[in-house]
Amino acid sequence: MRKEAHKLFAGSALLAPLPAFAGDGATAANNLQIDLTHHWVGYFSLAAIIIAYVAAMFEESTELRKSKPMLLASSLIWFAIVYVYRGHGATEVAVNAFTGNLLAYIQLFLFIMVSMTYLNAMEDMKVFNALRIWLVGKHFSYRRMFWITGVLVFFLSSALNGLTMGLLMGAVVMAVGKKSPKFVSLACINIVIATNAGGSFSPLGGISTLFVWQRGMLGFGDFFNLFIPCVVNFLIPACIMHFAVPKDKPDFESLHVNMQRGAKRVIFLFATTVGLAVLSDTYFHMPAAAGMMAGLSLLQFFTFFLQKTSERDQVVLLDCTGVPDVAEEIIGSSNRYNIFEKVGRLEWDTLLFFYGAMVGIGGLGFIGYLDTVSHLLYGQHSPTTANILIGLSSAFVDNGTLMFAVLSMHPDLPQGQWLLITLTLGVGGSLLAIGSAPGIGLLGQSKGFYTFSGHMKWFPVILLGYFASIGVHFLINARFF
Repeated sequence: MRKEAHKLFAGSALLAPLPAFAGDGATAANNLQIDLTHHWVGYFSLAAIIIAYVAAMFEESTELRKSKPMLLASSLIWFAIVYVYRGHGATEVAVNAFTGNLLAYIQLFLFIMVSMTYLNAMEDMKVFNALRIWLVGKHFSYRRMFWITGVLVFFLSSALNGLTMGLLMGAVVMAVGKKSPKFVSLACINIVIATNAGGSFSPLGGISTLFVWQRGMLGFGDFFNLFIPCVVNFLIPACIMHFAVPKDKPDFESLHVNMQRGAKRVIFLFATTVGLAVLSDTYFHMPAAAGMMAGLSLLQFFTFFLQKTSERDQVVLLDCTGVPDVAEEIIGSSNRYNIFEKVGRLEWDTLLFFYGAMVGIGGLGFIGYLDTVSHLLYGQHSPTTANILIGLSSAFVDNGTLMFAVLSMHPDLPQGQWLLITLTLGVGGSLLAIGSAPGIGLLGQSKGFYTFSGHMKWFPVILLGYFASIGVHFLINARFF
């Protein structure tokens, strides 16, 4: 494939004629696009995005961060597009298209940035450590812990980052199941399924749902029509795996951790921020990111308050005791309450990867390839079949990237079908261990307890849950079709 792409690039660059505009030059320069699907730019762009995606898939073995090839590919694609349009005196058409893709990414980036910043703040205040230690200290049996971690992550992932929640519950099952690899493997599979299912019935649950919400295909409340199908998707595999989970009770160590001052108020501020995002979208008809940025300002003011009051209390204590260790804590407190330090710890590789993927796929759409794919998928198949097939493909390709591609195709779908594609892309990633961020994260965290082959053994059961959730969706949401 790579050799053919290079040949096409080298030969077509000089020989292939440029397609004509469907109109006079002035009109074309202002309104229309060039069909570049059979031009060297099209072939070059396809090769670039495919090579970048293959490089991203082999990130673990090559140790090359996935954002690097994707950023390069997306940049080259748009440079090539603008070069051709410049030759036709229509630079503005291509630049406006790129700007539209950039604006879509910025809205997504700001939303995720605020969400991750709050999560980092809660992590620093030991909120998640306290939850983990509390669960471990309850002395639950393996089977009860299997269900508790699954149910908790199902609901938490509807509002919090799925990868973070998956890793949190993964740490819990690793602490509980040190002497039971079978329990750890089954619990991790359950966590992956629950995380992906829980993130599919809420617009805040993942990248793909955020895309659909921000594009206005579904309203905020519409997503909750998927709650029961998502519950079915989680419960069917969990109920079957339950009988394979060991019945005995693990040994526990007595542990304790206290949340830091202000932790509960940060949790409240995060809930307020989510409310502002919903209000911004539903009432003011502004991007949800506007509400999230307002919420970030609340966190900034609150951490400023914590920093000042903490320094004051520590200085008073230092004056009374003269203990040097307290002085060291005062020096470290400014970093602990520094919002920009928490922003700096975001998953930048993932965020930049999504920039490259969105902009690169946007370029393919502008060239004309996504219209071709749309005709093949939604023209030759029913929307239901197309959406189910796309959902199955999310076991191999990131669901956020696939959802952006579907949205770029502009298929004419009823609300029920938009709910269906949201469901299938969300839960389809559970079919394989590499199909979602929680799965990939747990593969690295579990140190061989949770493996690709171990997940694959339960593929038929997970696939049963996939199709059962689709059937339930058609049953209870028939009015939307």
